[in-house]
Amino acid sequence: MKLTLLGTGTPRPSTKRQATANLVQIGGEILLFDAGRGASTQLAAVGLLPRDLDYIFITHHHFDHISDLGDLLLSAWNDGRTAPLRVFGPHGTKDIVETLFTQIYARDIAFRLKEAEVLENYPLPDIRDLVQVTDIPASAGHKSKNWQVRAYAVEHGHALGMTQEEWPCFGYRIEAERKVLAISGDTIDCEGVRSLAQNADLLLQCCYLAEAEIDTADKRTLSNHVLASAPQAAAIAKAANVGKMVLTHLAQKSDAMLKQVLTEARQGHKCEVVIGEDLMSFTI
Repeated sequence: MKLTLLGTGTPRPSTKRQATANLVQIGGEILLFDAGRGASTQLAAVGLLPRDLDYIFITHHHFDHISDLGDLLLSAWNDGRTAPLRVFGPHGTKDIVETLFTQIYARDIAFRLKEAEVLENYPLPDIRDLVQVTDIPASAGHKSKNWQVRAYAVEHGHALGMTQEEWPCFGYRIEAERKVLAISGDTIDCEGVRSLAQNADLLLQCCYLAEAEIDTADKRTLSNHVLASAPQAAAIAKAANVGKMVLTHLAQKSDAMLKQVLTEARQGHKCEVVIGEDLMSFTI
């Protein structure tokens, strides 16, 4: 099982870090977890194309996790994919894709279908048949012959006043080849992320701020209720008995503060900790 970080950044545009997208390759199958800004071009950077994807799993519906979803789906279709492309995510994912197809890209789809009709040797299935979207609840997921993926509900801003029904947010646990990869999604330290990360060989953990840079009430609220800080990441790694932890979803900061994130995230446990960078790969 191989993990490649396509995007390790945040909603704020950056030339160094694209938004959240994580590539998982298991045998000949290719899975993508989230589809944030730059996912399509980052795929090309590692020698793949959107048409190569078999499955897409969405953690939640913040724009920095889904902004490239339409581009990925249209690119795969336009570039000749004919096998089904499966998309899974929390409730509302199906509505998002339907809106992309029936409103945002409706004219583009109609044009390309007409083009295929006129150019008789240009086979093109209807994208609405090609892309198969399934809304799943927490504790559900999908499995194939060689792997299984399970969704876990995580806490990401819910204390601010939204329920899991109104604002469903997932992390995912991937089991394959007798190994476990845990992807936290956007979360604070909570029961959900500790459960999905339990005894994981590798945990990909969001880690927005170092404790040392939390110097305003807004940053404290963000750390307490929205995105895990470095000390929270350390607590998760210890509680879940993680083998290796890779930090992602890092707010823009100086190199010195990145080193502080690493120092704080290493406290209180023996887990190896790595600062994630775009296009890093890990074999699990």
